[in-house]
Amino acid sequence: MAQDRYDLVIVGMGSGGMPAAELAASLPLRVAVVERGRVGGDCLWTGCVPSKALLASAKAAHVMRTAARWGLPSVDPEINTEAVWKRMRAVQAEIAATDDDPERFRRMGVELVTGRARLLDPHTVEVDGRRLRTRFVLVCTGSRPAEPPVEGLDVAGFLTSETVFELERAPASLVMIGGGPIAVELAQAFTRLGVRVTVLQRGPGILPKDEPALVSTLTGMLRDEGVDLRLGIDVRSVRAHGGSKVVSAVQGGQTVEVAAEAVFVGAGRAPNVEGLGLEEIGVEVTDRGVAVDDRMRTAVPSVYAAGDVTGGPLFTHAAAHQGVRAVRDMFFPGRGKVATLVPWCTFTDPELAHAGVTSTEARAEHAEDVEVHRLDLSHSDRARADGHPEGAIVAVTVKGRLVGAHILAPAAGELIHELALAVHERRKLQELASLIHVYPTLSTSIAQLAAEAAFAGARRYAWLVRAGSLAARVTGR
Repeated sequence: MAQDRYDLVIVGMGSGGMPAAELAASLPLRVAVVERGRVGGDCLWTGCVPSKALLASAKAAHVMRTAARWGLPSVDPEINTEAVWKRMRAVQAEIAATDDDPERFRRMGVELVTGRARLLDPHTVEVDGRRLRTRFVLVCTGSRPAEPPVEGLDVAGFLTSETVFELERAPASLVMIGGGPIAVELAQAFTRLGVRVTVLQRGPGILPKDEPALVSTLTGMLRDEGVDLRLGIDVRSVRAHGGSKVVSAVQGGQTVEVAAEAVFVGAGRAPNVEGLGLEEIGVEVTDRGVAVDDRMRTAVPSVYAAGDVTGGPLFTHAAAHQGVRAVRDMFFPGRGKVATLVPWCTFTDPELAHAGVTSTEARAEHAEDVEVHRLDLSHSDRARADGHPEGAIVAVTVKGRLVGAHILAPAAGELIHELALAVHERRKLQELASLIHVYPTLSTSIAQLAAEAAFAGARRYAWLVRAGSLAARVTGR
């Protein structure tokens, strides 16, 4: 059988595969990408893009409803969620026709192959009977929403991040199972769009990987907006009854039931590894996904993997970084590890951004060497002028050096990168005070926080100032 020959075959044209293909195409390489669905992957079709479009509409509705805080008349908007969904699809279509357009990649020289891929050996990928012979393979097949083992869930039916955006309109009411970033973002958005939302979280709090103090503040804000957030609740079963979905759960030893038009499951994700033939050729696959080293190599030297399929940080930006680094490792001399510091942001309003470790994690590892620095946005002139003084900036240091940074603020995802760079370079917090920040901006609060750390350091040397004054009096100078 004739075989087409390539330098690189990428399996999956999503957040990891697209930037990897773009880099590889810029080199003198022959590149093919196998995609079974649509170019753009989860980010464009079921993740970042539709959710952020939905959040934008929800925020606009909330601003109208609460305009009195800015000295304007508040208006309770008449919301047609069908129109909101149409706008969301228009945003997707625009991106699909421009940056994520398959023709753009073809013009780069990338060959797009439609179908399901299977590795026959370390250098051969089969796609619906066609064989692609290649020097390297990069697996970027992503992940999908995990289905928790809840009795009756399959029969009753449920929504996930892959199906909720396929609706024509929002349901009138919604029960959400899980309190992670996706569920929390959508819970606030749906509530602001007039949907009655109940969130059932098994653990003691939502967003368990984020800074506890800021999560506590955000939790109170979500409840104030009307999100029915229930913690420490163990979902046992789901059943359909009279046109509704009824979720049965146990909370504090008591059985509780919550009914809604629809159930949304946001209980983690599972890697897309089935049918790829990875284990048959010697690639290690675990429950978390494809096992890789710090250069994104699998146990088979010619096979790499990047993004959600590896079970690492489940973020678009992490997948893009890993995909590009994998291509670099394949074809460039010298080796470089994938960055382990991955900042992230939960796009609630206000946003909750994260880089490095939390205060809890730092204290567990470093004990008395940890200092937690906090500046509330109630001290920010810009936050007060904008009418959003509710959040805070938290910096976690070990022996003065930044190991974690967390921001609850409007546009926290934009603010976190300065602190993420400082964490990455193990800078001292007070060093950020030497950079002049534009006033009045929210980033001025980072300078304020750093200045407080610098002033505290200066106070330790106050005796020098006093000694100098005494010397001046003695010498008459």
